[in-house]
Amino acid sequence: MPTRSIFNYDELTWPEVAELPRDTPLVLPLGSGYDLELLADQLSNPPRIGLLPAVPFGWRGSGLALPEPIFFQVVANLLDSLRDDGFTRVYCLAPQGLDPQSAFHLSSFIFQPHIPATTTFLPPDSERGKVILIPIGHTEQHGFHLPLSVDTLIIDSIAQGTSAKTPTRCWSFPVMPYGVSTHRSSFAATLNAGGRAFEDFWLAVIDILAARGFDRFYFMSGHGGNTSFLVNIVKYAGERHRRIFCATAFLHTSGSIGAAALEKYRTSPIGGMGHACELETSYLLHLRPDLCHMERVVDETDFVATPDYYMDWIEGGSLVANPPWDDDSKTGAYGAGSHATAEKGRLWLEAAIEEKMDHVEQIHEQHERREKRRNEGYGLWGKLK
Repeated sequence: MPTRSIFNYDELTWPEVAELPRDTPLVLPLGSGYDLELLADQLSNPPRIGLLPAVPFGWRGSGLALPEPIFFQVVANLLDSLRDDGFTRVYCLAPQGLDPQSAFHLSSFIFQPHIPATTTFLPPDSERGKVILIPIGHTEQHGFHLPLSVDTLIIDSIAQGTSAKTPTRCWSFPVMPYGVSTHRSSFAATLNAGGRAFEDFWLAVIDILAARGFDRFYFMSGHGGNTSFLVNIVKYAGERHRRIFCATAFLHTSGSIGAAALEKYRTSPIGGMGHACELETSYLLHLRPDLCHMERVVDETDFVATPDYYMDWIEGGSLVANPPWDDDSKTGAYGAGSHATAEKGRLWLEAAIEEKMDHVEQIHEQHERREKRRNEGYGLWGKLK
């Protein structure tokens, strides 16, 4: 089968997905290493096949196996997102031997006999004592000019940069390209793992890793829609496992180091950074300029703003709400993508990595100081046997 007939779904923009024939087969792989010619044969050789980003772990044999009802609920939600957009040929490509029948109908699956075997657990046991970085992006619309992979590409680069600079202090999971979007009906192409399924998935990951002796975790998100669910996960995990330190942060480039860099280099006013904006477009111009369509940029800053509720990268105000996305955007963008440059993207990536390195050190300090107190019998810890 010619390679050109297989396209990467997450490299498209949402209008391009909206224009796809609804009988185009869309395939969600569990891992990589599949025979794409065999896949085409299994699908009766259609003219085009859309390949979604691979789920990197979670199934039996992946290096980190979750309880199957929890894992396959996320898969089911992702496939249902595509069906909700009207696609009629939606599949999960899985290694032979899995039995997802308890989760949903077997006809959603295509099985192949072999993918490269995982030889070590994720993470390897040698990484105990390090902060385990858990980068989570998403596959969602980013206006007319950016691909669906924006959030995943950015947070993966930040996580990999952080672990490369401090390999003795942290270890990074492969990036998860799926998160939570509650606005997905407004514009085509956005996936949704489902809020409760997302929480169950990541709590199960922490449960397994804590049982294996890992005790420091940092959820790093590239997608704003993940934030409230990650806060819940961190709270549940901290109560469930009292000797770990599990943390998250609001997105990236948003703490004291990132905020200073945004202020230093941005040229858009407040409202110019939100989604497919000056910041995210600059990142993509630096990381993957081949996926940027700057001739299609539409600046959208007409957010319905009040003093305690407005849009910018570091959101302002005390009000929290979730109005329909299309109240404030005609194209799917929030912000001023026309202000973006690759040089700003490079500078902001450097700042984001520096910020995450600082967070890694704070997580270490938090865990070590708390363990010292516990071991010395501080407060109620002195009464525990």
